[in-house]
Amino acid sequence: MNSFETNADPVQTSTESAKHQQQSDAILIKEYAAGDLEAFKTLYSRHKGGLYRYFLRHIADPNLAEDLYQEIWSKVIIQAKHYKPTAKFTTWLYTLAHNKLVDHIRHLTVVNKVMIDSHETEMTQEPVTAAQVQMLNEPENELAASRITAALNHCIGQLPQAQKDSFLLKEEAELSVKDIALVLNSSFEASKSRLRYAYENLRQCLQVKTGRAFL
Repeated sequence: MNSFETNADPVQTSTESAKHQQQSDAILIKEYAAGDLEAFKTLYSRHKGGLYRYFLRHIADPNLAEDLYQEIWSKVIIQAKHYKPTAKFTTWLYTLAHNKLVDHIRHLTVVNKVMIDSHETEMTQEPVTAAQVQMLNEPENELAASRITAALNHCIGQLPQAQKDSFLLKEEAELSVKDIALVLNSSFEASKSRLRYAYENLRQCLQVKTGRAFL
């Protein structure tokens, strides 16, 4: 996850780095658009963990999650000069990420349908091909570090898509309900309701999976 790390003289940039750490995202993206690479480095470092986890929670394949993650940072680089602080940078960033996921899922659905249809019309096609495509949508629990983490990964995967999107934007992006509504193009009340149901469903699922009660 370091394709966008910048190389700079540590002595020269130490003061600049300290300054950037105190700046808001909106100022950082503006300064980067004006040519300040250190501003982008700070912005990237600030959001890379949450954004990558956001993709990894949706995509079972870490390599594919990494590819989509890198594409979003490429979009940030390209669109930095056009960014307008009408919404928080985090909201803008995760809107790009959500749209990329929607495009990916739509593309995957089309590919899956084409490959299955092709298999049905051409019996000579290897049946494993369609199965390999479908595997991209399956929950990934095997890499979890603990039983509870594995259970949480599983339970997140079982959430209805709208609840899952709302939950991950809340927990990974730390967005407010208002900002979640903007990203998902829904009402404040709908987003609030989805979050409430998401947390309740996760509590119930975790209790079943682990045998423990969660507040």
